[in-house]
Amino acid sequence: MNELMNLGFQPFFEDQLTQTEWTIGRIATASNGIYKILSGTGDIQGRLSGKFHHDVQTMRDFPCVGDWVLFKNLPNENKGIIQQVFKRKTLLSRQAAGDKQEEQLMAANIDTVFLVNALNKDFNLRRMERYLTQVYESGASPVFILTKKDLSPDAAEKVAAVESIAFGVPVLSINTFDQDDLTKVKTFIQSGKTISLIGSSGVGKSTLINSLLGYEIQKTGGVREEDSKGRHTTTHRELFVIPEGGIIIDTPGMRELQLWVDEETTSEAFQDIKKLATDCRFRDCKHLREPGCAIKNAIDLGTLAPERYQSYLKLQNEARFLDLKEEHGVHRAAKIQGKERRKQNNK
Repeated sequence: MNELMNLGFQPFFEDQLTQTEWTIGRIATASNGIYKILSGTGDIQGRLSGKFHHDVQTMRDFPCVGDWVLFKNLPNENKGIIQQVFKRKTLLSRQAAGDKQEEQLMAANIDTVFLVNALNKDFNLRRMERYLTQVYESGASPVFILTKKDLSPDAAEKVAAVESIAFGVPVLSINTFDQDDLTKVKTFIQSGKTISLIGSSGVGKSTLINSLLGYEIQKTGGVREEDSKGRHTTTHRELFVIPEGGIIIDTPGMRELQLWVDEETTSEAFQDIKKLATDCRFRDCKHLREPGCAIKNAIDLGTLAPERYQSYLKLQNEARFLDLKEEHGVHRAAKIQGKERRKQNNK
């Protein structure tokens, strides 16, 4: 059981164990129906049982990286048949590409998510707000890791900007090759706890993982000089065990994160706007032309950036559209949301 605890097996999962006929393992990679499973007795190549395939109803039912599973060992083979997925503690997911209402699972059972962003020309607060919103939806704890501070002459100013949108969220600015900075990052890594890294291409996720593992496991790529945007180096999600203790999951870089959230979750990442709204004169204030609107007043006074408020509205609209798509389908949802906007604008 100690080996499983080192892989992140916690009482939350142990309480779900009702039989010991099958073996416990954790999904390290998943590709085309083939899974790499880490267990107390070594690595296993796994696939799903026929019954499992028959019983699944949605994409969420399939195992993803970070999941705990029960599998049946095949005699005299280093292979196993997955029989069951444990109930997840947390789940990081996104909206799949295209018009179809479908969730794409990124990683499961994460304790802490490192939102990795670079302090270079690709620095983007609005993108960070999107990532933060998705982490809140997952149930994991967020930590901002701002890389390449040695290459940014205005690093302190950018760190302050991130702190202004990340209420109560730790914000670290680091040089990945500086041991003192790495020590700060390691304070968020504990034995038996799982962290995941998300961020755009070229922000230094793979370099950071290599530094934390103590050896090169992930390829690193260059950054285009004209816009500081990186090339994709990580092509799949993978779970690694850190020699000093802890588990880390890397994910491919994303230029644009399509959210899979509800409207309530977006408010968690915009606590300042949520608080301002409670100070409006009218409880049903739409923050358009109403007198006594605290949000409009804050924008006029310069205490709330209009870009941040527009970002909030955009994410709220996306979350609303997801809800409507699930209930009515994409075309009907577009009509309903268009009607809602026209009604708002005419008030």
